[in-house]
Amino acid sequence: MSETLRLDKWLWYARFFKTRSLCSERVQMGGFRVNKTPVSKPSTTVRVGDVLTFALNNHVRVIKVVALAERRGPAPEAQALYEDLDPPTPRVARSPANPRFEDAGRPTKKDARALRDLKRSALE
Repeated sequence: MSETLRLDKWLWYARFFKTRSLCSERVQMGGFRVNKTPVSKPSTTVRVGDVLTFALNNHVRVIKVVALAERRGPAPEAQALYEDLDPPTPRVARSPANPRFEDAGRPTKKDARALRDLKRSALE
């Protein structure tokens, strides 16, 4: 096994992205740093001990390369390739994606009729 590996391959092997082409696109867009140096080429090589910094899912990831892989393996094998240097983020309670009708789920037919009548009276 070689001592270096392309950045896009390593990101794919470590399962940060679903496809290698997606890895390449994201690296070309910018926002990646290898040992504090900005990179925009997927062919940038990484070694064991390098620190990668990049944004993923509205969160900045700081990753230390612990090992290089020869293939894309299962998730436990992929997690052994890196050490996450991020501080743990507190879970923030998010509001639901769809607002609920008075905390009772969907409105009933009766509620829908009342709302429709209320709109009609406001227009008249």
